[in-house]
Amino acid sequence: GKGRVVLGVQDSKLGGEIQSRFKEVKVEAGAKVAEVVRGIRAHFEKFVDALREGDLEKAQLGLAHSYSRSKVKFNVHKSDNMVIQAIALLDQLDKDVNTFAMRVREWYSWHFPELYKIVPDNVAYSRLVSVIRSKSSLLPSNVAKPDPAEDDAQRARIADVVKDPQIARDVVDAARSSMGADIGEIDLINIHLFATRVVKLAEFRANLQVYLHTKMSTVAPNLGALLGDTIGARLIAHAGSLTNLAKYPASTVQILGAEKALFRALKTKGKTPKYGLLFHSTYIGRAKAKNKGRISRYLANKCSIASRVDCFADGSEGVDVFGVKLREQMEERLRFYESGATPRKNIDVMVEAGKLAEVRERELGGEEEEVEVKTPKKDKKDKKKGEEKTPKAKSEKKSKKRGAEDEGEKSAKKAKSTEKKKKSKA
Repeated sequence: GKGRVVLGVQDSKLGGEIQSRFKEVKVEAGAKVAEVVRGIRAHFEKFVDALREGDLEKAQLGLAHSYSRSKVKFNVHKSDNMVIQAIALLDQLDKDVNTFAMRVREWYSWHFPELYKIVPDNVAYSRLVSVIRSKSSLLPSNVAKPDPAEDDAQRARIADVVKDPQIARDVVDAARSSMGADIGEIDLINIHLFATRVVKLAEFRANLQVYLHTKMSTVAPNLGALLGDTIGARLIAHAGSLTNLAKYPASTVQILGAEKALFRALKTKGKTPKYGLLFHSTYIGRAKAKNKGRISRYLANKCSIASRVDCFADGSEGVDVFGVKLREQMEERLRFYESGATPRKNIDVMVEAGKLAEVRERELGGEEEEVEVKTPKKDKKDKKKGEEKTPKAKSEKKSKKRGAEDEGEKSAKKAKSTEKKKKSKA
């Protein structure tokens, strides 16, 4: 009979919904049903004759592959990933270029130690090493009677690298009185190859910085305008994506990058950190010690606004108006802490930024689309307003209202007269 049949549902919420819709069906959802479903899943091949051994595993593997492929192919964070990888490579290149440049300095100092202090820049030093090679190339061909034209040519060759005639003169003079040891030709070739590799790495790092700037101006233009490309990209990389960063509250953005210090402070009941990655921004460095916490909190608020505009605003791609206005607010807040000059209200700045953003979007070519979409709506509204404002329509409405009121009064009078007649008869 119907009472003996029980429908087992693994999801308890779905079971409750079925029970409420179909009263005559008895539904059960619990540990027993979960165990039965587990047994069916384990021995599914025995229940279906068409299934052979291994077909289910192949189907599961194919589903997993197609799901992973779709996740990678239709990833909404494609541009964010490019920014994350670029900033990670940029930070790694900074460390590597510095390490390699120091190795070039240490290696070449055995041959020309005076050059170490004359040229402080690492990349310029590596370029100079690849140009000079042996310090004997800077010596005059005739030591007894040096040729001034030859000296000028050598100084000009070095000045092309260091961009400073005084440094070029010092390098040539130091080479002629250097106390460094002589090095074999093979050793000089290896030093030269290593120095050119360091120069190429430095050039690649400069190109990568330009690439990061173009990506940030597309992905997060307002955040880049407020903080700079490098710090904005670090925030996105630390959060995992721009969407995750936009979902964070300002308090989380403020201490992003200082998680260890935060948990240590919570564990030892000490003071919590005031800033994380935001410490590298120029605003906190320019503020006084007593205002650093306040300005970092204010900056975190502005970063949160900028990231949300970049992530969720329609048509904001490449428009950095809000970021520029938020940067102006940061400057005003710094002046307020220093001199007490009252900054503008946030609502006024945002309204101004909204108007400028509309103008910028129109300049980028969005004006025609907006006009095409909005014109029919405006025509309908104008027609409605025109119909309502015509005097004939108004007079017709008034006459209808009066007629309805007169009919109501007449019916009320008739009802009263019939009641009086009934009372008089009684």
